Amino acid sequence: MNDMIVGMGEALWDVLPEGKKIGGAPANFAYHVSQFGLNSCVVSAVGEDKLGDEILDNFDGKKLNRIIETVQYPTGTVQVEIDQSGVPQYEIKENVAWDNIPYTARLESLAEKTKAVCFGSLAQRSVVSRNTINRFLDAIPDENEPLIVFDVNLRQGFYNKEILCNSMKRCNVLKINDEELVTVSRMFGYPGIDLQDKCWILLGKYNLKMLILTCGINGSYVFTPGNVSFQPTPHVEVADTVGAGDSFTAAFIASIVKGKSIAEAHKTAVDVSAFVCAQNGAMPILPRKFLS
Repeated sequence: MNDMIVGMGEALWDVLPEGKKIGGAPANFAYHVSQFGLNSCVVSAVGEDKLGDEILDNFDGKKLNRIIETVQYPTGTVQVEIDQSGVPQYEIKENVAWDNIPYTARLESLAEKTKAVCFGSLAQRSVVSRNTINRFLDAIPDENEPLIVFDVNLRQGFYNKEILCNSMKRCNVLKINDEELVTVSRMFGYPGIDLQDKCWILLGKYNLKMLILTCGINGSYVFTPGNVSFQPTPHVEVADTVGAGDSFTAAFIASIVKGKSIAEAHKTAVDVSAFVCAQNGAMPILPRKFLS
């Protein structure tokens, strides 16, 4: 299959108060892209254990393409506590399978037909997976005109300035939320200007095609050279926000790949993300009205 859209990094179990659900930003992203009728693939690693087998069986049940190697480390888990506002707090286990994603001939072949890829900072906390992600990005042919999406996705202390700087240099689409933008601005020593000005600085400094800024209940922005799209956040009864940002990214990128305008893609992304917020877990089935 040509024109693959790839989610690369962590595949794991979110252990929520009501039980465990499959999660990890790349898996969430790839699954939601597939719901738009596009060819998607999740790239990660699991352990030789029951949790790993269950992840593979779950993805197969969802008919989600996968290159997920089995390695000599336990399958990743995240303890998720939901606060009174429905916002998740994460305890992410370390030295797990997705920290050790190997670079293989199958990944080399996948890169050749990749149209878009989304990666984050979390899976780069270990040198093995970080090197695999970078090699994969290097292997995508320029003639594919790929969308290289860096979804910053800061978690706990699993990031540093070097990783963020390298990732922003490699991407051409940056996805960041308002809290992450404040953190990044402090790390990079940007002046105390408003969030939109910081976005324009990043767009120019890293020669980005697009910068997506999400601000929770305060709406979201898509910056492109010379233009900005704003969408308010729909009011919904929040079940939890796990995976909402990943569904936003997936809906936006899927819409762009299908030829929609920035404004159309942005509206779809906002509506999909709001729907996911109103559901439990990160991978609900999306209503057909969002997928046309």
